[in-house]
Amino acid sequence: MALSARNRLSGTVKSIDTSGPMAEVVIDVDGTEITSTITSRSVERLGLEEGSDATAVVKASDVMVDSE
Repeated sequence: MALSARNRLSGTVKSIDTSGPMAEVVIDVDGTEITSTITSRSVERLGLEEGSDATAVVKASDVMVDSE
């Protein structure tokens, strides 16, 4: 499947926290953690598990920045 998103960050699945129908997936990309919330079904369909290779595909029309 072709994607229009250009920001692709390859890494390793660090953790998966499944809670009901949703799951939080953390991908380690060269020491930086990228966190995504996807459906538990998508975790199964993609065959994700801790230690597996994964790519975070980022597409956003807005990026918000906040300072404390």
